Amino acid sequence: MKILLTGSTGYIGRRLLPELVEAGHTVVCPVRDARRFDFEDFNDDFLKHVEVIECDFLDKESLKKLPPNIDVAYYLIHSLTSNSTEFSQLEATTAENFNAYINATKASQVIYLGGIANDAELSVHLSSRRNVENILKESNVPITVLRSAIIIGSGGASFEIIRDLVEKLPVMIAPKWLNSRCQPIGIANVLEYLVGVLGNKKAFDQTFDIGGKDVLTYKQMLLQFAEVRGLKRYIITVPVLTIKLSSLWLYLVTSTSYRLARNLVDSMKNEVVVRNNEIDRIVKIDKLSYKESLKRTFTKISEKQVVSSWKDSFINPNFNNSFLRQVEAPKHGCFKDIRTYSFKRDPHEVIDNIWAIGGERGWYYGNFLWKIRGFIDKLVGGVGLRRGRRSPTDLKGGDALDFWRVLYANKKEMRLLLFAEMRLPGDAWLEFRIKKNDSEYSLIQSATFRPLGVWGRIYWYLVLPFHGPIFRNMARNLISFRETNSPSRGSNLKMKQND
Repeated sequence: MKILLTGSTGYIGRRLLPELVEAGHTVVCPVRDARRFDFEDFNDDFLKHVEVIECDFLDKESLKKLPPNIDVAYYLIHSLTSNSTEFSQLEATTAENFNAYINATKASQVIYLGGIANDAELSVHLSSRRNVENILKESNVPITVLRSAIIIGSGGASFEIIRDLVEKLPVMIAPKWLNSRCQPIGIANVLEYLVGVLGNKKAFDQTFDIGGKDVLTYKQMLLQFAEVRGLKRYIITVPVLTIKLSSLWLYLVTSTSYRLARNLVDSMKNEVVVRNNEIDRIVKIDKLSYKESLKRTFTKISEKQVVSSWKDSFINPNFNNSFLRQVEAPKHGCFKDIRTYSFKRDPHEVIDNIWAIGGERGWYYGNFLWKIRGFIDKLVGGVGLRRGRRSPTDLKGGDALDFWRVLYANKKEMRLLLFAEMRLPGDAWLEFRIKKNDSEYSLIQSATFRPLGVWGRIYWYLVLPFHGPIFRNMARNLISFRETNSPSRGSNLKMKQND
């Protein structure tokens, strides 16, 4: 079959694509930025079955690029991380534009993954998902709706937030909504359902709830997570924490954005428990328990197989997605800090160091200063450093990297360009290049800041005293850093100063 897969670079879509290709289907992937579609780990035979088309479902005209000879379409577009006053309208518009396109095709099925929304009074987030569902049902194409509970998987928002809470806080004072019930489902089971309903006429024009084996309260989920990690945790629920205070608490403690925290907390008042389990008669799978899903997830993390992460969505509403098309930092009207260092080491080893920057590895010098800057960013409503990175060694265009966004990452060209998503009175870029000069190589590290008004200029001069030691030593340590593995001591990080 020829399948249209929206959201192919998103958390679910990136994992679903290989499943579809391996099943022998041809997959059309509409993306806003083709550079974010990076499946270099797959061979040419895989890519022969994939067609990438740049378009935007908020731009109806751009959808004319999509082919009409589609057999099935997956609708996996989600705007949860947008501004709460806007994401409902964004989701409605994209669904309406999708309908206009799909009605002009020969598609026989649309498959939509939404959220369980059985309560009479729903949160803004779940109301929006229900509204999208209703809009998609207005198309002329039979639709299969899968309403999912909380999804547990490596890189998933729910998993990462629970992980932050459990691993950082021995004692939690939490809101009463922690007693709400939910039915978490492992990402592996979600994919099985998504593939299982494909072309299955018994699922046409049907709506199903999907969940895992266990029905738990959020409190039980946290405590069972602690058991899996071998931790002892205590949770005290109190009735006085409002949605706003709970969201702020979640935002400060975890790697989530405030907007996402607000949407998640608001949704916790609703029970997300399977009521319509007719899907189990149509698609027979072995359901995982919550603990089984957690153990599988940690196995993937330990094997460094985190395929996708919610953190790579654009959680900063002020971030202009068009920046992803900018592969050069601006040259005019900017302040710059440029460091050039020559070296005779294998350049690929230095590139590997650059590609591992941030996250658990850190920034090669003054990590405590970077953490302070991240904490300040959190206090003023920014993303902070807790977001980390999807993979410890891999970077792709569009990836989140602490409080940076990857604009361009090309190992063959030996070049990485980052754009700052932290709160700043201006725009900032950080670039790393390696160039060959006769018998040696040079690392060129460039920090570029384009100030916004007088405050932008004041900010630059205030932080200027820190630039010297931070940027100088960061560049030198990128060149000299070596990672060794000792059987008795585990992984040791070694930096040899070039001073």
